Amino acid sequence: MCAPASATGVYDIPNFNPNTWVIDQGEVINRANEGQISNTFADLARNTGNQVRIVTIRRLDYGETTQSFTQALFDKWFPTTEDKANQVLLMIDVLTNQSAIATGEEVKSLLPEETAKSVASETLLVPLRDGNKYNQAFLDSADRLSKILSGEADPGPPEVNNNVSVEGNFGKVEGEERSNAIAWIVGLLVAATVIPMATYYIYLAVQPSSNS
Repeated sequence: MCAPASATGVYDIPNFNPNTWVIDQGEVINRANEGQISNTFADLARNTGNQVRIVTIRRLDYGETTQSFTQALFDKWFPTTEDKANQVLLMIDVLTNQSAIATGEEVKSLLPEETAKSVASETLLVPLRDGNKYNQAFLDSADRLSKILSGEADPGPPEVNNNVSVEGNFGKVEGEERSNAIAWIVGLLVAATVIPMATYYIYLAVQPSSNS
Protein backbone atom coordinates (compact mmCIF):
# COMPACT_ATOMS: atom_id res chain seq x y z
CA MET A 1 0.00 0.00 0.00
CA CYS A 2 1.32 3.42 -0.92
CA ALA A 3 1.49 5.99 1.85
CA PRO A 4 -0.12 9.39 1.27
CA ALA A 5 2.20 11.95 -0.25
CA SER A 6 2.15 14.05 2.90
CA ALA A 7 3.05 11.15 5.20
CA THR A 8 6.48 11.21 6.81
CA GLY A 9 8.77 8.27 7.40
CA VAL A 10 12.00 8.22 9.37
CA TYR A 11 14.10 8.56 6.22
CA ASP A 12 12.22 11.70 5.23
CA ILE A 13 13.88 13.43 8.18
CA PRO A 14 17.31 14.97 7.44
CA ASN A 15 20.42 13.23 8.71
CA PHE A 16 21.68 14.23 12.12
CA ASN A 17 23.24 17.67 12.32
CA PRO A 18 24.80 18.56 15.69
CA ASN A 19 23.92 22.23 15.16
CA THR A 20 20.23 21.62 14.43
CA TRP A 21 17.95 21.55 17.45
CA VAL A 22 14.51 21.89 15.89
CA ILE A 23 13.12 20.26 12.73
CA ASP A 24 9.67 21.71 12.20
CA GLN A 25 8.24 19.87 9.21
CA GLY A 26 4.77 20.38 10.68
CA GLU A 27 5.34 24.16 10.39
CA VAL A 28 3.74 24.97 13.74
CA ILE A 29 6.55 26.92 15.44
CA ASN A 30 7.21 30.49 14.35
CA ARG A 31 10.73 31.51 13.45
CA ALA A 32 11.37 33.66 16.52
CA ASN A 33 10.33 30.90 18.92
CA GLU A 34 12.28 28.29 16.97
CA GLY A 35 15.36 30.48 17.43
CA GLN A 36 14.67 30.86 21.14
CA ILE A 37 14.25 27.11 21.60
CA SER A 38 17.43 26.42 19.63
CA ASN A 39 19.36 28.87 21.80
CA THR A 40 18.00 27.22 24.96
CA PHE A 41 19.10 23.78 23.78
CA ALA A 42 22.48 25.03 22.53
CA ASP A 43 23.19 26.59 25.94
CA LEU A 44 22.10 23.38 27.66
CA ALA A 45 24.45 21.29 25.53
CA ARG A 46 27.35 23.68 26.07
CA ASN A 47 26.84 23.86 29.84
CA THR A 48 25.93 20.26 30.65
CA GLY A 49 26.61 18.02 27.65
CA ASN A 50 22.94 17.02 27.62
CA GLN A 51 21.20 17.56 24.30
CA VAL A 52 17.53 17.88 23.33
CA ARG A 53 16.01 17.96 19.87
CA ILE A 54 12.46 18.57 18.72
CA VAL A 55 10.86 17.17 15.58
CA THR A 56 7.39 17.97 14.26
CA ILE A 57 5.84 16.19 11.29
CA ARG A 58 2.60 16.66 9.39
CA ARG A 59 1.52 13.04 9.28
CA LEU A 60 2.89 9.63 10.21
CA ASP A 61 3.65 7.04 7.59
CA TYR A 62 1.15 4.18 7.24
CA GLY A 63 1.37 1.70 10.11
CA GLU A 64 3.71 3.92 12.14
CA THR A 65 3.07 5.18 15.67
CA THR A 66 4.60 8.23 17.29
CA GLN A 67 6.58 6.01 19.66
CA SER A 68 7.90 3.68 16.94
CA PHE A 69 8.77 6.67 14.73
CA THR A 70 10.58 8.46 17.56
CA GLN A 71 12.56 5.39 18.55
CA ALA A 72 13.48 4.64 14.93
CA LEU A 73 14.67 8.22 14.37
CA PHE A 74 16.56 8.10 17.68
CA ASP A 75 18.30 4.92 16.49
CA LYS A 76 19.03 6.46 13.09
CA TRP A 77 20.57 9.60 14.51
CA PHE A 78 22.33 7.90 17.44
CA PRO A 79 23.15 4.32 16.41
CA THR A 80 25.10 3.27 19.51
CA THR A 81 24.38 3.31 23.23
CA GLU A 82 27.22 5.77 23.68
CA ASP A 83 25.78 8.08 21.01
CA LYS A 84 22.37 8.00 22.68
CA ALA A 85 23.64 8.47 26.23
CA ASN A 86 23.07 12.21 26.70
CA GLN A 87 20.35 12.67 24.09
CA VAL A 88 16.63 13.47 24.28
CA LEU A 89 14.29 13.49 21.27
CA LEU A 90 10.78 14.96 21.57
CA MET A 91 8.43 14.45 18.63
CA ILE A 92 4.84 15.26 17.65
CA ASP A 93 2.56 14.40 14.74
CA VAL A 94 0.54 17.59 14.22
CA LEU A 95 -2.28 15.80 12.38
CA THR A 96 -3.28 13.88 15.51
CA ASN A 97 -1.37 15.84 18.18
CA GLN A 98 0.13 12.58 19.40
CA SER A 99 3.60 12.87 20.89
CA ALA A 100 6.48 10.69 22.05
CA ILE A 101 9.89 11.04 23.64
CA ALA A 102 13.10 9.00 23.59
CA THR A 103 15.97 9.37 26.05
CA GLY A 104 19.49 8.03 26.49
CA GLU A 105 20.69 6.18 29.56
CA GLU A 106 22.85 8.97 30.98
CA VAL A 107 20.02 11.51 31.13
CA LYS A 108 17.67 9.11 32.93
CA SER A 109 19.20 9.97 36.30
CA LEU A 110 17.92 13.53 35.80
CA LEU A 111 14.99 12.74 33.53
CA PRO A 112 13.41 9.43 34.63
CA GLU A 113 10.88 7.77 32.36
CA GLU A 114 7.86 9.04 34.28
CA THR A 115 9.06 12.65 34.04
CA ALA A 116 9.92 12.28 30.36
CA LYS A 117 6.42 10.98 29.66
CA SER A 118 4.98 13.89 31.63
CA VAL A 119 6.84 16.33 29.38
CA ALA A 120 5.52 14.63 26.24
CA SER A 121 1.96 14.07 27.42
CA GLU A 122 1.35 17.07 29.70
CA THR A 123 3.76 19.96 29.18
CA LEU A 124 3.59 19.57 25.41
CA LEU A 125 -0.05 18.61 25.00
CA VAL A 126 -1.97 20.72 27.55
CA PRO A 127 -1.50 23.96 25.55
CA LEU A 128 -2.61 22.11 22.41
CA ARG A 129 -5.89 21.13 24.07
CA ASP A 130 -6.41 24.81 24.80
CA GLY A 131 -6.54 25.99 21.19
CA ASN A 132 -3.53 24.34 19.48
CA LYS A 133 -1.00 26.69 21.10
CA TYR A 134 2.05 25.02 19.57
CA ASN A 135 4.50 27.83 20.27
CA GLN A 136 3.61 27.91 23.97
CA ALA A 137 3.71 24.10 24.07
CA PHE A 138 7.26 23.91 22.74
CA LEU A 139 8.55 26.90 24.66
CA ASP A 140 7.21 25.37 27.90
CA SER A 141 8.64 21.95 27.02
CA ALA A 142 12.04 23.41 26.17
CA ASP A 143 12.10 25.39 29.42
CA ARG A 144 11.11 22.38 31.54
CA LEU A 145 13.59 20.03 29.87
CA SER A 146 16.39 22.58 30.09
CA LYS A 147 15.85 23.09 33.82
CA ILE A 148 15.61 19.38 34.58
CA LEU A 149 18.69 18.48 32.54
CA SER A 150 20.63 21.31 34.16
CA GLY A 151 20.01 19.72 37.55
CA GLU A 152 17.45 22.29 38.66
CA ALA A 153 14.15 21.45 40.32
CA ASP A 154 11.49 20.16 37.96
CA PRO A 155 8.90 22.96 37.50
CA GLY A 156 6.35 20.26 36.76
CA PRO A 157 3.60 20.11 34.17
CA PRO A 158 1.15 22.96 33.62
CA GLU A 159 -1.83 23.07 35.95
CA VAL A 160 -5.09 21.89 34.45
CA ASN A 161 -7.92 23.69 36.21
CA ASN A 162 -10.87 21.40 35.58
CA ASN A 163 -12.40 21.73 39.04
CA VAL A 164 -13.62 25.29 38.62
CA SER A 165 -15.87 24.59 35.69
CA VAL A 166 -17.10 21.30 37.16
CA GLU A 167 -17.88 22.82 40.51
CA GLY A 168 -19.49 25.77 38.77
CA ASN A 169 -21.75 23.46 36.83
CA PHE A 170 -22.70 21.50 39.93
CA GLY A 171 -23.39 24.74 41.79
CA LYS A 172 -25.56 25.95 38.96
CA VAL A 173 -27.54 22.72 38.86
CA GLU A 174 -27.99 22.68 42.62
CA GLY A 175 -29.05 26.32 42.59
CA GLU A 176 -31.55 25.71 39.84
CA GLU A 177 -32.97 22.71 41.69
CA ARG A 178 -33.28 24.73 44.90
CA SER A 179 -35.05 27.57 43.06
CA ASN A 180 -37.43 25.13 41.41
CA ALA A 181 -38.22 23.51 44.77
CA ILE A 182 -38.96 26.90 46.35
CA ALA A 183 -41.20 27.82 43.42
CA TRP A 184 -43.15 24.59 43.84
CA ILE A 185 -43.58 25.14 47.59
CA VAL A 186 -44.75 28.74 47.10
CA GLY A 187 -47.12 27.61 44.37
CA LEU A 188 -48.63 24.90 46.57
CA LEU A 189 -49.05 27.31 49.49
CA VAL A 190 -50.77 29.85 47.27
CA ALA A 191 -53.01 27.15 45.82
CA ALA A 192 -53.87 25.87 49.31
CA THR A 193 -54.96 29.36 50.31
CA VAL A 194 -56.62 30.61 47.14
CA ILE A 195 -58.56 27.50 46.08
CA PRO A 196 -60.60 27.10 49.31
CA MET A 197 -61.40 30.82 49.35
CA ALA A 198 -62.43 30.82 45.71
CA THR A 199 -64.55 27.74 46.30
CA TYR A 200 -66.27 29.39 49.28
CA TYR A 201 -67.07 32.58 47.36
CA ILE A 202 -68.38 30.61 44.42
CA TYR A 203 -70.58 28.61 46.83
CA LEU A 204 -71.98 31.80 48.30
CA ALA A 205 -72.59 33.26 44.86
CA VAL A 206 -74.66 30.34 43.66
CA GLN A 207 -76.76 29.90 46.84
CA PRO A 208 -80.42 31.11 46.55
CA SER A 209 -81.20 34.29 48.50
CA SER A 210 -82.82 33.66 51.90
CA ASN A 211 -85.39 36.42 51.15
CA SER A 212 -86.78 34.73 48.05
